Amino acid sequence: MQSYEILTLLICLAALFAYINHRFIKWPPTIGIMALSLTVSLILLVATALYPQSSSFLVKFIASVDFHSLLMNGMLGPLLFAGSIQVDATGLQKERLPVITLATIGIFISTFLLGSLLYLLLPVFHLNVAYIHCLLFAALISPTDPVAILAILKKAGISKTLELKISGESLFNDGVAVVMFITLLEVAQTGTGNLSMSDISLLFIKEAGGGLLWGLLLGYACYYAIRSIDKYEVEVLVTIAAVMGGYMLAGKMHISGPLAMVVAGIVIGNKGRETGSPALSKDHLRQFWELIDEMLNAILFMLVGFEMLVIKINTAVLFISLVCIGLALISRWASVAVPVVLLRYKLNFEKNAIAILTWGGLRGGLSIALALSLPDGMHRDLFVTITYVVVVFSILIQGLTIGKMYRKLSA
Repeated sequence: MQSYEILTLLICLAALFAYINHRFIKWPPTIGIMALSLTVSLILLVATALYPQSSSFLVKFIASVDFHSLLMNGMLGPLLFAGSIQVDATGLQKERLPVITLATIGIFISTFLLGSLLYLLLPVFHLNVAYIHCLLFAALISPTDPVAILAILKKAGISKTLELKISGESLFNDGVAVVMFITLLEVAQTGTGNLSMSDISLLFIKEAGGGLLWGLLLGYACYYAIRSIDKYEVEVLVTIAAVMGGYMLAGKMHISGPLAMVVAGIVIGNKGRETGSPALSKDHLRQFWELIDEMLNAILFMLVGFEMLVIKINTAVLFISLVCIGLALISRWASVAVPVVLLRYKLNFEKNAIAILTWGGLRGGLSIALALSLPDGMHRDLFVTITYVVVVFSILIQGLTIGKMYRKLSA
């Protein structure tokens, strides 16, 4: 199937599911769209068992979509830019300490705790998996997705400071987790005996530091270009070029494209609000990236639901996956609790912040994309299945209950 045909089908299906959800189900868009695609997948799986040829087209279509390449090379940059361009830098500056701590120390705690727990769990099921491979899984499942949770918490009347903590952490920990994953993958492929601690640290610093610096340069270059003109069509085109070209060049330079997009979006969004372009141009720019954000997330979460058609699940792995849901929640709690307890002596945190940040740490398509990028020799099928089950639980169960939980805890 041609790329244009694949894109057309994806957009048509996403539009159909978005309409059905908005018209009848009325769940948060990302959750509703994923639930519909999961439902269709289950129906097709049953139909396939009864009539093997009934769903062959859709199964082949989903199998033909390179989910990892589509997200990592085509969607992640625009999604992170679209999210960060809306962030209030002044408010984020005030919350910088908890955001940075949660997105760095929190990711390290989550990765090493979950990786260690998984390493202890798998031998119980007669699976011998190297510790470095367990850490790889923990790194890919640690990043949280802000899209679905923020829409829910805003309706629940979430405080502005807590919203900034959640959105800021989610945007930055996506980038940090990708850098962590790439670093661990390099270690796994090269071998721990061939890399010293200084080599590993240098690789991490190059990826993360280079991404942050590239994002600053890109953001300010784009801002000054926009400030010099007054034509919103050109301004939108400039930002598209900055996202697509900047993300591609980050990959060529072997630095973090996700971190670059987050920083560039914050710079362009906030410098533009301070001086930049006229009000009409600002509105058009904001509305354009809001539309891109909604469209890409609709496609992303629809694909997450449809991935069920091509993922191989057996009873033993399903049971391991269910246990991993609990391990992932424990690791998320620790990665939130330790920074919050340490920072409470300097900062004021909202009531029940640990519980809300823990249950509100939804996993998303990035985790599935990273799992699909694993080589076959690193237990790819096992980790893809576990990741899928954790993500689906996270979005459907945590996503649909966090609003009630927030209101109950805040009462």
